[in-house]
Amino acid sequence: MFGISPPGWLHTLGSLPAIPLALYMFARHGRIVPRSLPGLGYLVAMLIGGLTVFLVAHQAAGHVIGAVTLLLLLAGYGVGRVPRLGAAARYLETILLSLTAFLLMVPTVTEILRRVPDGHPFVTDPASPLLLGAQASLLAMLVIGLSAQILHLRRASRRRA
Repeated sequence: MFGISPPGWLHTLGSLPAIPLALYMFARHGRIVPRSLPGLGYLVAMLIGGLTVFLVAHQAAGHVIGAVTLLLLLAGYGVGRVPRLGAAARYLETILLSLTAFLLMVPTVTEILRRVPDGHPFVTDPASPLLLGAQASLLAMLVIGLSAQILHLRRASRRRA
């Protein structure tokens, strides 16, 4: 079904929980909260997806996206534990983890458009206006979302001060 191999299903189903977990944390907290139960679930799902992409990616870009996602994920979960960063750690954590969600969604949306409906996908050409528009929309959501997150963090830090 959908031309997905067994390792592809492991990759897809293993990383799939990261999407609703990220959406939940964005809606509830305005950001991905690494030291929470949903944050732990997000980490596990992203690690599964990031590690298994090397089994299923057919192009170098997939390997690069996987490696960058893993680096950003580990940095995002680790930066909050660096005491010397102080308040900057929360900003870096938010930016890094939001970038991981973006890097999760770009290939997800691309693969959905290139595989669904089965046998007659919405997109067959990587230069399709629909695909490029969807990717541009994700980029716009990243820029707007990061701006809103940073403003929210700034206001929250002013209230605490």
